[in-house]
Amino acid sequence: MSYLILPKAYKPLLDLKQTELGIKKIKEFFQMNLSSELRLRRVTAPLFVLKGMGINDDLNGVERAVTFPIKDLGDAKAEVVHSLAKWKRLTLAEYHIEPGYGIYTDMNAIRADEELGNLHSLYVDQWDWERVITAEDRNVEFLKSIVTRIYAAMVRTEYMVYEMYPQIKPCLPSPEELHFVHAEELRRLYPDLSPKEREHAITKKHRAVFIIGIGCKLSDGKKHDGRAPDYDDYSTTGLNGLPGLNGDLLLWDDTLERSIELSSMGIRVDKTALLRQLKEEGEEKRLELYFHKRLMNDSLPLTIGGGIGQSRLCMYYLHKAHIGEIQASIWPEEMRRECEANNIHLI
Repeated sequence: MSYLILPKAYKPLLDLKQTELGIKKIKEFFQMNLSSELRLRRVTAPLFVLKGMGINDDLNGVERAVTFPIKDLGDAKAEVVHSLAKWKRLTLAEYHIEPGYGIYTDMNAIRADEELGNLHSLYVDQWDWERVITAEDRNVEFLKSIVTRIYAAMVRTEYMVYEMYPQIKPCLPSPEELHFVHAEELRRLYPDLSPKEREHAITKKHRAVFIIGIGCKLSDGKKHDGRAPDYDDYSTTGLNGLPGLNGDLLLWDDTLERSIELSSMGIRVDKTALLRQLKEEGEEKRLELYFHKRLMNDSLPLTIGGGIGQSRLCMYYLHKAHIGEIQASIWPEEMRRECEANNIHLI
């Protein structure tokens, strides 16, 4: 099923040539700032990993990975990555990166089960990053400091776009005004709204919001959103005594008149959190997988990391109504026709 939002009286601010130039400049400028802010070095990333190693990201646990056999490896199969959440931690160990430093990479993925629409494509491109931390860093204040630094890079990038295209006015709050809220506090603020509606409501009010505790069960027994139990730590006590050392960064999009998620990130599980979260989800069998064995035998560093959507970020800065105006992908023919009728030109 596809899902399309048609903004009112949409008129692109940039033509195709200006858009392509803007995409290039945004990607170059932002990744340089991200690298500088978090002290990250760029590394080369895989498009696929071996199946059955526990390395691929399980997302919400129901999405199918694109899988194919490998002719020269007998019965082995490979999976196209969903993200590099766990691969990055293995890489940090291999590179012997010290605390306070990390890596980032251009991650390209295929998500065959994605519900296609303005913000979701079969093709995913993001900056995946990971940084080594100490045991003392595993707290919500450290999480907030890293989120604020990433957001500061976003604010600087917005001003760079304004210098290129003065018709695109800056509208992001300052880094000091970035609003932090726990998913449970958000539920209490808007008890009659769905999780997605809560996101829209709080982000419309503050324009830039980081929601903490994605994946933990709230007081009503439900989760704000799903998260795989073996990378983000969503169960250790954090903000205002509530569980979670992870979250999502959302910005208010004036073009679509809704919130958009630009980054999912968090402090990663240590051994205690991994065991606790796998038990809660009934997934203790994962402890037999390669990644999980490495974590349990202390051969992986403590880390914080996440992903930042490249196409979504460009879409936001360039005031585009559909991610297909930024990246080339496959779309239902009906969606293409509707977009064309509303001045949305998909690549």
